[in-house]
Amino acid sequence: MRISLLDRTRTRLGESDADAVTGTVERAVRAERLGLHRFWVAEHHSVPGIASAAPTVLLAAIGARTRTIRLGTGGIMLPNHTPLVAAEQVRLLEALHPGRIDVGIGASLAFTSAIRRALGRTTLDPAEHARAVEELRSYLHGGPDDAVVARPHVAPPPLFLLAIKNGLELAARLGLPAVIGGPLLRDTDATSAYVRDFRPSPAVPEPYLVASVDVAVAGSEERARELLLPEIWALASSRETGGFTALRPLDDVRRLLDTASPKVRAAVDRGYGGVIAGTADQVAAEVAALTARTGAAEVLATTSTYDRHELAEADEALAALGR
Repeated sequence: MRISLLDRTRTRLGESDADAVTGTVERAVRAERLGLHRFWVAEHHSVPGIASAAPTVLLAAIGARTRTIRLGTGGIMLPNHTPLVAAEQVRLLEALHPGRIDVGIGASLAFTSAIRRALGRTTLDPAEHARAVEELRSYLHGGPDDAVVARPHVAPPPLFLLAIKNGLELAARLGLPAVIGGPLLRDTDATSAYVRDFRPSPAVPEPYLVASVDVAVAGSEERARELLLPEIWALASSRETGGFTALRPLDDVRRLLDTASPKVRAAVDRGYGGVIAGTADQVAAEVAALTARTGAAEVLATTSTYDRHELAEADEALAALGR
């Protein structure tokens, strides 16, 4: 089982955004030492709890500190970019760090209407997005004699589609690997249809699924669940406050949860329903069940917790499952 990490450069209460960026780079260095397969970073704009909006820039810095681990955009939100500019950025990354770059492409719009207006994209047309993905792929695989050439001229890095809603249908039609998470992890009809309808290409001859899920490994199930509580709280409370905020210390979250509204407490309970948390044996069993159900060949863990030392220990325990 391949095990990889997706790091969203989460901020912590009492830390600067620069601290969060440094933490992501250091985590990537550790992930390589632990033998994890990939390290991906995300794109989020104007979110108080997330410090990085430019995955390609961040990967250039991470690539300079690592040598072997695969590095990916998880992902470039294509509605915010022209396909040519996105292709040029990832080709430049491939030139800097050859043979290690993955291009994860997403379609999510920004967190609020104000940010969407600032980015110049307030609606998403699925057909337009499909055309943009195909255009990006054409620039990645294009030759020097094409009318428009994305440079530098390098071997094309692999393209992954971050599948939301009908994204698996598009991935199957275009013959692309897909990253699934959330409700798609339980939608066996959708994952089976992806495998059934997959159209092979020279670059991707067989379907390939990556399961993205929050995972925490600790000495007990209770402790593993506690590690994930600050992240679950941030998401649950954002639905009431409208703000996705920095990770808080566990004791702070416990106090806030004691006085939270029934709506937020219910959202926290639902949040735990979508994670994998427990001892090494428990997590190994749940990961095996997840991959058997979805057909995924890889787990992309999105673990976040407030304490960086405990995050490092959780990463080490997770990496041990793949050895």
